[in-house]
Amino acid sequence: MSAIVTRRRPRPKQERPTLAPAVRRFQRRLLAWYGRHRRQLPWRGVGDPYAVLVSEIMLQQTQVARVLDFYSGFLARYPTLEDLAAAPAPAVRESWEGLGYYARARNLHAAARHVVKRLGGRLPRTHDELRTLPGIGRYTAGAVASLAFGADVPAVDTNAERVIARVLGVRGRRKSARRERRIWTLATALVPRGRSADWNQALMDLGATYCTARAPRCPICPVRRDCATRRDG
Repeated sequence: MSAIVTRRRPRPKQERPTLAPAVRRFQRRLLAWYGRHRRQLPWRGVGDPYAVLVSEIMLQQTQVARVLDFYSGFLARYPTLEDLAAAPAPAVRESWEGLGYYARARNLHAAARHVVKRLGGRLPRTHDELRTLPGIGRYTAGAVASLAFGADVPAVDTNAERVIARVLGVRGRRKSARRERRIWTLATALVPRGRSADWNQALMDLGATYCTARAPRCPICPVRRDCATRRDG
């Protein structure tokens, strides 16, 4: 009796939804503004995935101005992933002194050791692989994958979430699971192919400088014409 072999049909590739003209205008305006007014930060454009990882771990729940006081000194002490992995835990903790949220230092140290020991010292390049490392959640994985490796994935921090919600008119209770799913779905569709790093950083910059949580600068915001929340009052 011959065996019957059934072959699974390959899953069709999931295509991105076509964006409305108003949304495409929002993309163009935001990227044009970012090209002229981006914040000059030491971890941008460095071309070193490890340096990007350090900055993103430090930026978790911490303001940019505070991270600027620690970032360069930490990298001077541990310039490579291998240097950090080889360091004793108390020394890494000491280097983080004053930045707070010390679990981040432990997780970064553990991630460095994992990458050196098990991955040949090379950081994973994809969002899903990065999420397997200690202390790296959905946002940080997206940030490192897009900023360090150019992956076309979103990175939705608090600033980016606020911009997307206001411009596209996303309603609902903040932090609700339903609203969060909607934000991430929109964020994924919005990422322009080949420009994920600029796009993700543009959203963050706009949220930090114009579309702030309190007292947003709506009258002079570069994307005010595209904002559903402003239009709806």
